Parts: sequence; C-alpha cells; structure tokens
Amino acid sequence: MTIITIKPGCAGHSESLWGALRRNPAALVGTAILSLTLAMALTAGHFFPGDPLEMVAEPLLWPGTDPTYPLGTDSLGRNVAAGIAYGARASLLIAVYGTLVSVLIGIVVGALAGYHGGKLGDVLMRTTEVFQTVPAFLLVIVIVAIGTPTVNIIALAIGISSWPTVARLIRAEFRTLREADFVTAARSQGFSNRSIILHEILPSALAPLVVTSSILVASAILIEAGLAFLGMSDPNRPSWGGMIGAGREQIAGAWYLTALPGFAIILVVLAFNLLGDGLNDALNPRLRRYIP
Repeated sequence: MTIITIKPGCAGHSESLWGALRRNPAALVGTAILSLTLAMALTAGHFFPGDPLEMVAEPLLWPGTDPTYPLGTDSLGRNVAAGIAYGARASLLIAVYGTLVSVLIGIVVGALAGYHGGKLGDVLMRTTEVFQTVPAFLLVIVIVAIGTPTVNIIALAIGISSWPTVARLIRAEFRTLREADFVTAARSQGFSNRSIILHEILPSALAPLVVTSSILVASAILIEAGLAFLGMSDPNRPSWGGMIGAGREQIAGAWYLTALPGFAIILVVLAFNLLGDGLNDALNPRLRRYIP
C-alpha cells in the first residue's frame, strides 16, 4: 500500500506567493530597487569601460560640473559614477557569497541539532552559543586581519560570523517538524535519516529561511561597508564603503563623496528589508489562508 503524505508549505503555492508579493507595494518597491541595482552592476563595464580606479579627470569635480562625469570626481580624479556602479558588484558579491556561506553552515548545524537532538544537538548548540558570544563585526575584523582582505576572504568572514542565526532558526523548525505525520510516514517507508532531512523536512523549513536570508544579505552589505570604511577592503575592487572611507577627509568641502555611496547603501539595504517583510507576509503560515 502506498502512503500519500502532504507536507506543509510545498509546491502549489508559487502562484499565490507571487500574487501576494504583487499586492504588497513595499515588496514591489524593494524588488524594483534590487533589480535596478543588479542591472547597474552587470552593465557597469558597458557604461564605464576601463579601470574604475583610474584617474581620469581633474580632482574634486562637483556633480553636474562636467557631463562626462555626472556624479563628479574624487580627490584623485576618479569617476564617482563608475565607482558606484562597480562598487555595486563588490557589495552584492560579498553579501550574496557571505549569506550563502552562513546559510550552508547554519543548515548543517541546525538540521543535525534539531533532528537528532541528544548529545550531538547539545554539542552543536553549545558551539553555536560560543560563536554568538563574540560580536559579529569584531569576528569579521579578526578573520580579515589574519587573512588578506579580498572579496572571497571578506565573504567567508561574514558567513562565519552570521551562521548562528540560521542554525537556531533551522533547529527550531526541525524540532517542530521531526514528529510531523509526513515524517512519520517517511520513516515507516524505510527512508534514511539523510533522505528525511534533505527531502522531507528541509523543504518545509525553507519559508522562514528565505525571509532570514534577505535580512542577512542586507546585514552583510553593512558589514562590508564598515570594513571598507576602516580600510579593510579589497584594494583592487572599488566598493561603496571604500568610497565613503576615502571621502571622509573631504566631507566638509566635498560631502558628495560620502553622501552618494552612502545613499546607495541605504537604498539597497532598505530594498532587502522591504523584500524580506513582503516575503514574511506571503510565507507566514498563519496568513496563507487569506491568500486567494
């Protein structure tokens, strides 16, 4: 006899999810901003060919002074518009890679701790608590200082500092779902623990993980900007935080050098938070029944 099980939050809701997001103005605004930012990052080389760190004009040209450089130049004569466009690449790459690292580590730790429990779960959660006792930004600084401040090292450091949040979330979801009817049915059919974790429970725990990931990406952008402001960014890659750090000495006479990249950071972080709120409303199980 074949046992048919129905898992919560499975397929069949994608159309309803998209419909819920379309009816959420905040989510639409966040999606539009992120789409424009991604397009700017992908087309930076087309609109600004050459090295964005190259000195191309007279230093400290104000925005609007020269149509060739619409956002002006910095103290070294570099194109500010090119720096912002290429800086979007570095910021988004570091944020996405860092979030992927934290999600992968958090899923492994949280799934094992939540599904098996016992001594293994206690050891994993005590390890998680150890990482949480160290301020995330301080841990990132230490890791980057030990290594070389490259895009990969910075992303890895952000991921290592952020995974405890994911681990606790996944552990809570697994502890709730491990005794669910569809999991019991899977065990009765002889499914292995690995198969149950990967194919039965994990897909049902993805909804809150998606929402959390959007917030982690926004936090990663802020962490990268803070590192760059302290001079701990990749010297070969322009970034928004690096532009703010480089322009702080001219903030009295050329405030646009910090205001423009700072506004870009605020806009993108706000967009991720708006999208995260929209996803939370659309994926919240208590609200799903109100979605037609």
